[in-house]
Amino acid sequence: MPDEPLSIAQVAPRPRSGRDGAAEFADRVSAELERRGHRVLRLTTGDPVKRRLSGEELDIVHVHEPFAPSVSSAALRHSFSLNVATFHAPQERVLSTQVARPLVEVFFGRLDARTVTSAATGELLARYFPASYDLFEPAGGDRDWSQVAAELEALYRRLLARRHEPDGDSEVRRRIVERPLIEVDLHMHTDHSPDCATPVEVLLETARDRGLGAIAITDHNEVSGALEARRIAEEMDDIKVIVAEEVKTAEQGEVIGLFIEEKIPRGMSMAETIAAIREQGGLVYVPHPFDRFHSVPDYEHLLDIVEEIDVLEVFNPRVALTAFNEEAERFARKYRIVPGAGSDSHVAQGLGSVRVRIHDFDGPAEFLEAMRDADIVRKHKNLVYVQALKLLQTTGRPKAPKRSVPDAKPVRGGRPRKRRSASKS
Repeated sequence: MPDEPLSIAQVAPRPRSGRDGAAEFADRVSAELERRGHRVLRLTTGDPVKRRLSGEELDIVHVHEPFAPSVSSAALRHSFSLNVATFHAPQERVLSTQVARPLVEVFFGRLDARTVTSAATGELLARYFPASYDLFEPAGGDRDWSQVAAELEALYRRLLARRHEPDGDSEVRRRIVERPLIEVDLHMHTDHSPDCATPVEVLLETARDRGLGAIAITDHNEVSGALEARRIAEEMDDIKVIVAEEVKTAEQGEVIGLFIEEKIPRGMSMAETIAAIREQGGLVYVPHPFDRFHSVPDYEHLLDIVEEIDVLEVFNPRVALTAFNEEAERFARKYRIVPGAGSDSHVAQGLGSVRVRIHDFDGPAEFLEAMRDADIVRKHKNLVYVQALKLLQTTGRPKAPKRSVPDAKPVRGGRPRKRRSASKS
């Protein structure tokens, strides 16, 4: 409800000496927000930030001057809430802008809104950390602190309005809750993708052998493999195929359309691609959203489409750094987006290395409701081994024709076998 009080953390470093604009701004605004009926948690230098933030249910974490090292940068590191930053002083922080800029950019990438207290500060920040900065001038002249607090409250509520409704469709949920649980892998490829050599029949037999009840085939810029797999699976009776496509947009990374029927052309904008998914009644699934080694939308583009995301991939075993998956989990949590996971398998050996346990479903609406109560199950696979298999199968040879395997067998293993030692003569 728009009039409900909010829970807000105001985090500002304690000034070393004399008056400090950031500290005064945070103190004044905090007092006004409390006067307006909101609950405000005030944190400053020396406070146990991690413990305080993890022990509070907060709508907004508002940090002031979040340059490292500081209490504000620590708050960004540990926050799972929507984050607002206010930058005050129009002086360059050489440590942040020159020495540690890549690390600072990671933490600034968790900001959902950026504000400045002067135009000069905004120009400086935009030079080193390009983004949109809203001007919120402090009180002075005809402007008082109650007006500043009211404007900030309006900003907070605009951000909160972008969060997804957590409850979903209760009628659909009642329909599926008594159905059996199945395990699903939501991200995989066949030899209809240019970087995969796994025939459709082999993929299906391997999925069945590994106990999967459903799979989403997400070939790159192609649906022919998924359509073929669905046709074959209809005769198998114990596994269902979600027809999907991993589409490369023009400049904003990849996005997957689940439950589609026709190929979506690559090279459109993200908005145009999402519209094409919706035209087919599909769901929007964002894969490996923070993996900087994949083609992904940057944070600003992800914020642009946050209302359109149906499922966000929070675990992908092919992601090289655990931190990328953790960032995805953090983003899904604060915007209340349904989390998903998939093996992103380009070789059959990697299939099912992560799976989602959900109630059985029929169609996109039931699937989305089933995903709200999903359990993500991770099974160990050696990433180096699986990646090596992909390279062996696809590198240095022309693209193989899409193979039909009439007597397909499941692929065994997933880890290299131990070599037998040679017998002594």
